[in-house]
Amino acid sequence: MTDQSPLSPAAPQSGLHVDRRMLEALTCPQTQGTLSYDAARQELVSRAAGLAYPIRDGIPVMLVDEARKLDD
Repeated sequence: MTDQSPLSPAAPQSGLHVDRRMLEALTCPQTQGTLSYDAARQELVSRAAGLAYPIRDGIPVMLVDEARKLDD
């Protein structure tokens, strides 16, 4: 199971680290709601919006047009 806690420690991917404090400060640009961090997929997930925002090269891409729609 993937870790989807906003308070989870940053997980490296290809040697990159995501700043935990930055993740805690970000909100969903569509709903202004909280996000959870999916370390396995390197995404910030907004359940309220049904979107997952990618993290590329350690930088969250907080654009609705770039977000993946959640399947569930």
